[in-house]
Amino acid sequence: MRARRTSLTWRLTLVVCALVIVTVVGTLYLGAAIERTWLAAVIVLSIALPLTLWVILGVVGRASSMFRALAGTVTSYRDGDFAFSLAWPGNDELGDLVAAHNALGETLRRQRESLVHRELLLDTMVQHTPVAMLLVDPHGRLVYGNLAARQVLGSGRRMEGLLLADLLAAAPAPFREAVERGGDGLFVVQRDEEDEEIFYLARNGFRLNGRPHELFVLRQLTVELHREEVRTWKKVIRVISHELNNSLAPIASLAHSGAELVRLGKPERLDQVFATIAERAKHLEQFILGYARFAKLPSPRLEAVSWPTLVDRLRTQITFTVEGDLPPEPTRLDPAQLEQALVNLLRNAHESGSPGGDVSLRIRRTGATTTLEVADRGPGMTEAVLSHALLPFYSTKRGGTGLGLALAREITEAHGGRITLANRPGGGLAVTLSLPG
Repeated sequence: MRARRTSLTWRLTLVVCALVIVTVVGTLYLGAAIERTWLAAVIVLSIALPLTLWVILGVVGRASSMFRALAGTVTSYRDGDFAFSLAWPGNDELGDLVAAHNALGETLRRQRESLVHRELLLDTMVQHTPVAMLLVDPHGRLVYGNLAARQVLGSGRRMEGLLLADLLAAAPAPFREAVERGGDGLFVVQRDEEDEEIFYLARNGFRLNGRPHELFVLRQLTVELHREEVRTWKKVIRVISHELNNSLAPIASLAHSGAELVRLGKPERLDQVFATIAERAKHLEQFILGYARFAKLPSPRLEAVSWPTLVDRLRTQITFTVEGDLPPEPTRLDPAQLEQALVNLLRNAHESGSPGGDVSLRIRRTGATTTLEVADRGPGMTEAVLSHALLPFYSTKRGGTGLGLALAREITEAHGGRITLANRPGGGLAVTLSLPG
């Protein structure tokens, strides 16, 4: 800020002091001349007062004009117009105010330009993103739609101003159903008998200019899912090929050895050869059946299941302890599928290296939810393994198929529940199935 050389207050003070001095001196001289002091005072005041008022009004009037100009520019700032600046010739308090006001305007102009550039950059990014975006106001009218949204839903035309209901009426039925269903989720648009497109719809509400709006984000996942599908099939083929080679190569070798034993006249060792072939064939059969169960999991056939009865059936297949009391009331579920899921989880618990007595099953009923927890005292899982453990064909065990936890997840979700994995305090893993009761 510049150094101030004058002061508006002192200027007015000097004017008043000058009035007093002129009045006193003029009255004394004129009174001595006409020998009437009161008349001299009247004459002097009648001349000095108008002159003083004229000077004061000139100073105050210029200041008042500047105050009105300041008020006008503040109104312009409020309306978003920062193109004004003011000038004041005096180097006084009002000059300081005008300088500060102009500095504020310059700062606001720079911020406005920065925001405009950011908005242009953001609009360019949003317009050219492959993700379709729709912004809907409280009255169901489209406020914004980017280029991807126009291509997917508007046949390339601008959609601002249209009603969402009219857009949904002309949109594919799966998209309309996904919007009416609410929440986020996947849906599939069938273009023809062989061509389909997979989309993910996400929606989020927020306030814009004090009014509630809703943002619809539509992302096409066809390419990503097809790419992931190809990777999954490649992994499945690698696992199956590896397992087939591990079984068929020994079988072929043992068959050749059996033929050589027959040729050499040593049939006493054929029983061992046939037993090994049978064992490898049985292992291969169980491997194929595991994949078949996962691929052909039917819809659950719900029926009332008694928990003590289900636990007794599990005890005939694998050892474990029951923590706490079993719920006395039955629950509607598919007993065969749930039994298969629990057997897989209990077998995994034993294979983790946990002592057999530390493998436990706890069943609790909380409100409308039934929770089943299979726990062990093995080494647990690392964060990386926890994040992938429920994926099909993912396994850290030598010779594992990666289907046990995946099948348990499929069965749980088919019942409308969810499965979670967590390391236990003190070591071990807990797998929790939460089923609607």
